[in-house]
Amino acid sequence: MNHLTDYERDGVILHRSFLSADEVAAVRAELDRYIRDDLASKPLNARTLEKDEKTVRNLWRLEEHNDFFRALGERADIKALIAPLVHGEPVLCAVETFNKPARIGSGVPYHQDNAYFCQTPPDMLTVWIAIDAVTQANGPVFFVKGSHKAGMLPTKPSGVRGNSIGLAETPAVPLNDQFCGLLEPGDATIHQCETIHHSAPNTTEHSRLGLLLVYRGSHTKTDPKLKEAYTAAATATPPA
Repeated sequence: MNHLTDYERDGVILHRSFLSADEVAAVRAELDRYIRDDLASKPLNARTLEKDEKTVRNLWRLEEHNDFFRALGERADIKALIAPLVHGEPVLCAVETFNKPARIGSGVPYHQDNAYFCQTPPDMLTVWIAIDAVTQANGPVFFVKGSHKAGMLPTKPSGVRGNSIGLAETPAVPLNDQFCGLLEPGDATIHQCETIHHSAPNTTEHSRLGLLLVYRGSHTKTDPKLKEAYTAAATATPPA
């Protein structure tokens, strides 16, 4: 597979066995420990909870709060894989989770990540690593292939905690024509920051935990217009 060719054409690629089974187990153990032992002492913006106000929906800023996850995100082999995709030196921007817990895991509206990242040029991406199996039933991420080529689309506040800004209009591409990221533990998708994607709630008995590593090229800059729109949406629906 030519990762760069496929990535630049589709805006998303599938990478099987991105982490080994032992690495997945280590990630799961450290996340469990962090939530149990450390999270209560962290700032409120270190997490978003589900509607039950108890269960973790997202962990944010793990690269700031946890040495294990910062070291994972800074791994030389991962950065070497990412460098061609961001057209330069990769800079680790975020390590976070989308926990999608069993029965109550909330969905994610159609959006482009650069509505949050606000970078120009859009040489920024997310490595979405499955820690649990991702199935058709438990809220997989759907991607609109090639959508990154159209640039940023109009947005609106979504009212969804943890995903405060979404697309103003739902894409016309039918669900059956979108790429569904069905993953085994350790598999990953890598998507460009302007690729449209979304996911449904998890109503199954099985959690759908994902670990995300976010990188930009060192040459990107913050776009003030995108930042203004994001700030307004995040103020209306704070991440906590």
